[in-house]
Amino acid sequence: MNKKLYLSDDDKKIAGVCGGIGEYLNIDPTLVRLLWVVFSLMGGAGIIGYLIGMLIIPRRPHSTY
Repeated sequence: MNKKLYLSDDDKKIAGVCGGIGEYLNIDPTLVRLLWVVFSLMGGAGIIGYLIGMLIIPRRPHSTY
């Protein structure tokens, strides 16, 4: 099984970072979002992490069928 991390197209609120992480880990993206809020409130690490995720996590390639 070759899993890859992509930004979510289906479950996104801003850029799809939390939705993509949730899909990759097979957990509810709402839990990822709650953790993101906690880290954001504790010194801003969540905001920096989200911005980095937006830049480095690729979008899912669409098939041309």
